[in-house]
Amino acid sequence: MQSNPPVSIARDCDAILIPAGTPITLRKGTPVVITQALGGNYTVNVNGNLVQLAACDADALGFEVRGTGPAIAETVPPNGTVDESLLWDQMRTCYDPEIPINIVDLGLVYECKVTPIENGNNRVDVVMTLTAPGCGMGEYLAQDVRAKLAQVPNVSDVCVELTFDPPWNQEMMSEAARLETGMI
Repeated sequence: MQSNPPVSIARDCDAILIPAGTPITLRKGTPVVITQALGGNYTVNVNGNLVQLAACDADALGFEVRGTGPAIAETVPPNGTVDESLLWDQMRTCYDPEIPINIVDLGLVYECKVTPIENGNNRVDVVMTLTAPGCGMGEYLAQDVRAKLAQVPNVSDVCVELTFDPPWNQEMMSEAARLETGMI
């Protein structure tokens, strides 16, 4: 098994302790090992603890700060409609910080519904869950979903509801995700 080499944090930056969801500050010079760099966020190992850094802090790891989702269509759909496939594509750029699989293939998204509202805009309502009810990363995952769905043309409001009914289980994963994790 190959491990990434350690890197030093280039500047102080905010981070989130996984799975507790506790905000922390990583100090300049702190050695970390990048364990996951998916969807724009970074999961790093710091002294045996997993920590998530947001995409806006990529420079602290020596990377260029870039957009976090797929390229959004340059043309806005007519009549204020929303291309629902773009919504799902955007959610596929949201990753569980501990599991290198997107939240759609993990089976965490139970529902994604578009509701037209005034002035040709739309509200997107997402119902999703977490792999474990006690995970403190729920609000951070929900915020990632909100931010990425808000980039889709004609979306003006995004509501994300976290639920644990029904509770998540491995059978909710796509076949590809189960294969990737060896759960088949």
